[in-house]
Amino acid sequence: MKKTKKKSFVIALFFAIAGMGNFFCGYSQSAYAPDTLFDDPVAAVLDSLNSLNLFEKGFAKINYPRNSKYHFASDSVPRYDESVFESRLAKIDAESPFDLQYNSVVKGYIEMYTVRKRELVARMMALSQYYFPMFEEQLDKYNLPLELKYLAICESALNPLAHSRAGATGLWQFMYPTGKLYGLKVTSYVDERCDPYKSTKAACEYLKYLYSLFGDWQMVLAAYNCGEGNLARAIRRSGGKKTYWEVRPFLPRETQGYVPAFIAVNYVMNYTAEHNLYSAIPKKTFLQVDTVSVKKQLSFLQISNILDIPLDELNYLNPCYRKQVIPVIAGTQSILTLPSNKMGAFVNNEDAIYNPNGKDTLNSQSVLATQEVQYVYVVKNGEHLSTIAKKYNCSVADLKSWNGITSNTVKPGKKLTIYGYEKKPASTKVTATTETKTVATAEKPQSKGSSGEFKFYTVQKGDSLYRIALLNKTTVEELKRLNNFGDKFSLMPGQKIKVGML
Repeated sequence: MKKTKKKSFVIALFFAIAGMGNFFCGYSQSAYAPDTLFDDPVAAVLDSLNSLNLFEKGFAKINYPRNSKYHFASDSVPRYDESVFESRLAKIDAESPFDLQYNSVVKGYIEMYTVRKRELVARMMALSQYYFPMFEEQLDKYNLPLELKYLAICESALNPLAHSRAGATGLWQFMYPTGKLYGLKVTSYVDERCDPYKSTKAACEYLKYLYSLFGDWQMVLAAYNCGEGNLARAIRRSGGKKTYWEVRPFLPRETQGYVPAFIAVNYVMNYTAEHNLYSAIPKKTFLQVDTVSVKKQLSFLQISNILDIPLDELNYLNPCYRKQVIPVIAGTQSILTLPSNKMGAFVNNEDAIYNPNGKDTLNSQSVLATQEVQYVYVVKNGEHLSTIAKKYNCSVADLKSWNGITSNTVKPGKKLTIYGYEKKPASTKVTATTETKTVATAEKPQSKGSSGEFKFYTVQKGDSLYRIALLNKTTVEELKRLNNFGDKFSLMPGQKIKVGML
């Protein structure tokens, strides 16, 4: 009897451990819950919408129609059999270049969006009214599938200020080095990874490049999430498989859930009414905003005081300005986004906005009388990121972002780029140009191009601006500038292009 009990216990323990293995690998079937198995980044960015104050009358205000398509009660949460999910996805798949297949992992994300996080999805749907027209315009311009607009939902849940633990930032979650390669500037005043328009253009260029490498949209999604290098290693470890589902077991855990989440988003955004999902009421939609070029450096406080716009609304419409200040830098254009109904007031009150005549004098003067400075700092023995950040009045996150650092440690001798600002006398006319300075332990960068002669590169078959920029340690934006490339250009094998100065 004792032996039998002992044997039964061992067998039970074996199956319990096996079940736990499935649980932690994320492959449990019907009970798959992405947000509870591990710290799922797709669920985390959706949760970040809790803190956004961008909706009329707060969180609970949903634009629920009186005569909804299926006559559900406002608090009804419809449930469907798996066969319904499968057939609906099959209809979407028939018109999509993506392989939108249904399985238990996809089901887990569908349930996350349609059941557990319904109110957050309502917020996300509200934000889509502002961002999707912009995304679709750029995707069409680059001849990319319009379904890629849903990629930003997986990346950021359409939160323009989303910031991952690894340092990825903005709607399209660019890491600092990748953003820099595509011309997205990050300084103490500006982070263009948070600029909706510029980051969308950069994302389109990057996605186009990834498709030129892998030729399969599912694999492009995986590479966008974990990087080309990780995907290439997963392909090798899989024995040279070519499809996402074959390579998936060899990918990082987050990427294993990434493509299923994308498939689920495609389903949910096409079947919102069937799940009784309706948008929250956004404060602004795409057609309710406009832009103006700023002539002088401005603080959000100046704009808010004169035009009576809440600061949190200015932050949302202009998320790339990190210190609530719009700098005016020589040779570049600084853009301010405003509600359309405030544009007339801005034009009519420009003098008062730029020259507040003593109103909030201390705040506005301290902002206006500054000049941005770039330091090149060489780390000394015993120094940490925290001590350097304190010394230069910035954050550790700033240092990591400006230098593409993911670790919390930094080695002696490493050169760090640091942005700061210096106060100028009140009489000094400041245009917020950025100058490079050295400090006691810094080395000034070598000047380039003193000879006035260019370095050239011969385009190879399969080359893209991204790859050429990597090979020549420059940026896509710089290559475009050197070669006068417009939005529409083509690279031909054998073509010689400028890549820098001798």
